Amino acid sequence: MSPSKTLFFLCIAFISGIFIESIIKVPQIFICGILFFGIITLVIALAEQIFPYVRQQTFFRLLVTPFVSVETSGPRPTNSLLSHILVVGFCLLFLVLGILRVQISEFNVAHDKLSKLNDKGKIILTGVISNEPDVRDTIQQIKVKVGESTILVTTKKYPDYKYLDTIKITGKLETPSVTDTFNYKNYLLKDHIYSVMSFPIIEIVSQKHNYNVFSFLYEKIIFFKGKVRENIRSNFLPPQSSILEGTVLGDNGAMTPDLKVKLNATGLRHIIAVSGTHVVILSSVIMSLLLALGFWRKQAFYLVIVIIVIYIVLTGLPSSGVRAGIMGGAYLLSQVLGRQSMGLRLITISCAMMLLINPLLLLYDVGFQLSFLAVLGLILVDPLIKLFIKKFTKDKAENFVSIVSTTFAAQIFTLPIMVYNFGNVSFVSPITNLLVLPIVYWLMVFGFLSSVAGIFWSALGWVFSVPSYFLLSYFVWVIDLFSQPWAMRTFSKVNFFWLVLFYLLLASAIRYLNKRYSQNFT
Repeated sequence: MSPSKTLFFLCIAFISGIFIESIIKVPQIFICGILFFGIITLVIALAEQIFPYVRQQTFFRLLVTPFVSVETSGPRPTNSLLSHILVVGFCLLFLVLGILRVQISEFNVAHDKLSKLNDKGKIILTGVISNEPDVRDTIQQIKVKVGESTILVTTKKYPDYKYLDTIKITGKLETPSVTDTFNYKNYLLKDHIYSVMSFPIIEIVSQKHNYNVFSFLYEKIIFFKGKVRENIRSNFLPPQSSILEGTVLGDNGAMTPDLKVKLNATGLRHIIAVSGTHVVILSSVIMSLLLALGFWRKQAFYLVIVIIVIYIVLTGLPSSGVRAGIMGGAYLLSQVLGRQSMGLRLITISCAMMLLINPLLLLYDVGFQLSFLAVLGLILVDPLIKLFIKKFTKDKAENFVSIVSTTFAAQIFTLPIMVYNFGNVSFVSPITNLLVLPIVYWLMVFGFLSSVAGIFWSALGWVFSVPSYFLLSYFVWVIDLFSQPWAMRTFSKVNFFWLVLFYLLLASAIRYLNKRYSQNFT
């Protein structure tokens, strides 16, 4: 078994351990049993390399027989068999590692000092604003670092607060709410936020910042982002300005509720956000365009990676954007390598590395789930869709085929998660995405140029804003045309069983089609 394939199975075992512990709490006796069985498996496999007579023992026969028939009186087990036994042993250990990683994280949540003050009356805290304030229509949300803990403060839109300001807040700490429709506690849990405070009394203590390299650069990024936002709002009126802010900056704070409803109805909400689906589809579309323009695959890969990095930095390095960028980069690397199996292994390894840092992402972060599934769809389904479409199109339509296959592949894999979490199904989403995705790249290019150039020279910014205006007008026309009452249906309380069933059927269909068309994805 190759090292990359072995690492793939170890990552699958680790992710499985995190998933199992997140769904059901595994008793310690079972963890000890799995750990013991894994160690025994490793000892037996290693001992066989040194002591041939071990294979004559009863416990070795009992262990090996379920996997492969071995004659104990015949020749020694092959190296291939021993390597498989070693992998099984290590997979059991990595399964336990995944379980323990979740338990460690849950232990830290349960023993957070600040959360013990939740719902116990007014208190006074002093902390530092640790992120760019999220300013919305009438309110703003501020993440405040108090010691080792972070709390989310909701306050009025004004006055303005800035990153790294030291503030004193007087109010009541509360546990995030849990309702039948939305679990706000779990939503914040993934960001290590266990306490919230609504409309407290806030006093700015100091605006003298203690910089390190990261905080200094991040502050400059926020400042630049603010200038870009101001320039967008000066050149465009709503809803064009809101759409451009979302597309270029990943900022949807200025969007009206009506616009959000229309975007949900048309299935275009993922474009106006820093999401995994957005980054993955965008990177795939740009890659296809660059290849169509004559770039070599490696040249296109490096250029797209640079564009993604610039985009994520511009949006302020949100955790969702970083995760989406990692997944998008893994997918592009698989395209450069030209092997589907390597792509599957790359995103699995990337997924395991992110879960090692924060295991709560798997269950509580919908953006993480969408990022992983969107890439998975492009790797497993995109080639099949292209193969089907090419039977009815000519070679000249290569770029169109790539856009269509990318759109459908990502949406097939992400739709069940969207329905399960939000309950919305857009019947016009395939059509609207086909109409809008081809212009997203150019909208980002001209929107970025008009916004940045306008900071230094307003006349040049206005020149670049002209094509942006026409692209945005087209975008709004598509939204208005298809955001009809019949375009979307809402389902309440979708059972987890249907989610599992859908992916099982999808996996079976992919396996059948791969064999049918002799595609090598292993």
